[in-house]
Amino acid sequence: MQNSEIFINALRFIVLVLLQVLILNHINFFGFVNPYVYILFILVFPLNGNQSLLILLSFLLGLTIDIFGDSGGVHAAACVFVAYLRPLILKFSFGISYEYNTVKISKVSLTERLVYVSLMVLLHHLVLFGLEIFSLSHILLILKSTLFSGIFSILLILCTLLLFSRKS
Repeated sequence: MQNSEIFINALRFIVLVLLQVLILNHINFFGFVNPYVYILFILVFPLNGNQSLLILLSFLLGLTIDIFGDSGGVHAAACVFVAYLRPLILKFSFGISYEYNTVKISKVSLTERLVYVSLMVLLHHLVLFGLEIFSLSHILLILKSTLFSGIFSILLILCTLLLFSRKS
């Protein structure tokens, strides 16, 4: 990565953590719908970036959210999980264009972007709520929280991607 990419990613990390901790953690619709936009950092991390670095940064991202939210490591585990699965999800979402490194998230079709964001967010939320609730007797609550928080997070992330995409 070049110095400008490092600066942009560091700034993105800090802004997303502050946005999540100061504003979004205090949103709670119907007792179980919470937006988690901080995973946008994992979604838009450079595709040609180091996978080990992404997993380490994802752990630090989740740990930072856990420290501020006093949530015991569930965000860190969910972030590491989706960072680890990211290459598989990219390959599934974008197909052959990912293998040839021709994917730009801001340039792909809405369908491909929606599949990628949805898979990443729903997997993150499933692990997050599964570890947070950690009871199979509450599987419906886990699925309900995953679905509704996931939909809300997906909408916010897609709006953010649309808002900050560069025009060419």
